[in-house]
Amino acid sequence: MASVNSWLNEWQEGWLNGVRPVPSPNYNSRPEASIVSLLVIHNISLPPGQFGTPYIEQFFQNELPWDEHPYFTSIKGFEVSAHFLIKQDGEVVQFVSCHDRAWHAGASSFCGEDNCNDYSIGIELEGTDTAPYTDAQYLALVALTTQLQTAFPEITTSRIKGHSDIAPGRKTDPGESFDWVRYLNALGV
Repeated sequence: MASVNSWLNEWQEGWLNGVRPVPSPNYNSRPEASIVSLLVIHNISLPPGQFGTPYIEQFFQNELPWDEHPYFTSIKGFEVSAHFLIKQDGEVVQFVSCHDRAWHAGASSFCGEDNCNDYSIGIELEGTDTAPYTDAQYLALVALTTQLQTAFPEITTSRIKGHSDIAPGRKTDPGESFDWVRYLNALGV
């Protein structure tokens, strides 16, 4: 994992320097009047419950080898992305510029405003709803969140939500295993 200090306060056109860029084709421009003001925390593992595979990156690049696991046929043809992925070891990978609209939230709403992708940043944690997240992930998530709040001051702590909060009944992530108290306390809340 790159040292967290090696990428603090270093942005270039919406890309955080020092984290590994893996550009995804799954993005588009934000609506002209949109202001980045929401941070959405997700989880993902491919295949479900398996960590340390190359499949998340391949999925976000539309290069998933569909025949390598039976589960993959159920997501074949999906075009999704997030701005960031934090792997189990704390490595941060960026797929989409923060100035662009990643395709992570789907049908969603926050404070009466639909289409959360238009005004949010999406962070995927490599994990599941029930498996504990690692210390390295919390450390990287707090550092990344701090950087995002500096770059996008409209992302206040009250505007950091789980996918389950913006798509209730449809999504459950980051799940019961995500320690919101630990995360928010580390942010100084």
